[in-house]
This record gives sequence, C-alpha cells and structure tokens, in this order.
Amino acid sequence: MTDPSTESGKVALVTGASRGIGFAVAQALVARGERVVITGRDAASLDAAVAELGGPDVALGVAGKSHDAAHRAETVERAVAAFGRIDHLVNNVGTNPAFGSMVELDLNVARKILDINLVATLGWVQLVHAAWLREHGGAIVNVSSISALGPAPGIGMYGASKAAMVQLTQQLAYELAPNVRVNAVAPAVVRTKFAEALFAGHEEQVVKSYPLGRLGEPSDIGGAVAFLLSEQAAWITGQTLVLDGGLSLGAGLA
Repeated sequence: MTDPSTESGKVALVTGASRGIGFAVAQALVARGERVVITGRDAASLDAAVAELGGPDVALGVAGKSHDAAHRAETVERAVAAFGRIDHLVNNVGTNPAFGSMVELDLNVARKILDINLVATLGWVQLVHAAWLREHGGAIVNVSSISALGPAPGIGMYGASKAAMVQLTQQLAYELAPNVRVNAVAPAVVRTKFAEALFAGHEEQVVKSYPLGRLGEPSDIGGAVAFLLSEQAAWITGQTLVLDGGLSLGAGLA
C-alpha cells in the first residue's frame, strides 16, 4: 500500500475524468492527499465531479476537448496557477466512434481516432513536461487497452491507436528518463458507460471469458494507476500493466 505521506501535496492532471476510469483515478489520488485537475467535455459533469472529489480546495475542472490545443494549453496554465505544480499526468481520454471492419472504415474517422487517442496524448505530455516535469520530475500514466495487444474485432482502429500508445509510452520513457517515469495500463472491459456496448445485454456471456469471474470496475484501474504514479513504483518505467481479470490467459482476445 502506498504511503500517503510520500504523495501528499502533489498535483495530478487527469484527462477525461468526469466519470468512469478517469474519475476513479482522481478519487484514488485525492484519497492519498493529492490535488487534481480534471478535464471533460461537459462543464456540468465536471462541476459535479469536483464537488464529489471534495470541492475546489482539492480539485479543479476544466471543460474542453482533449484534441483542442487551446484547451490543453488553458488546462495546464490554470493547473499551475491554481495549485503551483503538476507532478503527475494521466492520459485517459479516448474515443471509439466506429464499430466494424477496418477495410470499411471512413478514413476521416480513422484520423479522428488517432488525433484524440494518440496525438492529443503527446500534446498533453509536451505541455506538462515544459510546464513542470522537465525541471522537477514526476510521472505519467497513459491509459491504453487490452485491444492494443492483439486483434480486436469491431474496434480495430481503436486497438491500433492504443497499440501506438504503448509504443509512445516506451519512447517517452526512454526520452524522459531519469527524471520522468512513463508507464501505461491496458484494461480489458471495465464497467463504464464508454464500454457499455461491449457487455450490455450479454454480460453473463462476456464474464465467462474472465478467470476472475467479473468485469473490471473503475476502481480496479484507479488503484493501479495510483500505484504506477507513486514512489513505490520508482523503479518502473516504460511498462504496460495489463488489467484484465485474467482474460489474456485464455485462447485469445477475440
């Protein structure tokens, strides 16, 4: 268990954190004494999330789209102005607006997926690194997906973007060492609104593939991300932690 005293007073920026995995990450960080800056597209949802996290003393919400460079710049600027630092960055925003075969995928949709899931991730890293991490050090966690590790029927471009995120994680870990650690997590199906289409109406059948007998909960991912950001993970960088309830122990991801 992470010693809260080693993390108290630090500040994390968590993207896509008004609900689901991002919110669970923010909860885990606040619980051990960190302050958080969270982003999301809907201002009202962010306001509610900030209130649930403990209010403006510990949380700041900045509404906008992750692939909007102006939003990224505003968020980093407001984070430093409000809390004075950004020790941790969690890139959680992701999109998957298409379901079907890759060979039939609209290329404009493919570009959108890559822009939001990959290019924006690099954009966040560049800004936070320039604002704080380059001089003071810290840690980054990118939220990838088990779909990065093999064929992902129906969500191929999403999986490809998340596979690229794994490589990006390794590249950044190499480039930013020794002062900044960069890791990733690769969840299987987690019980969130984003993933609902993958289990709604047939959850019992889906769960049969999981040796641990259940889908993931946002808190499962939140706790793992919090660990990778902590001093207990001080000798871990460039790694992707698979969080899948044992799914990958089976015959395949399909």
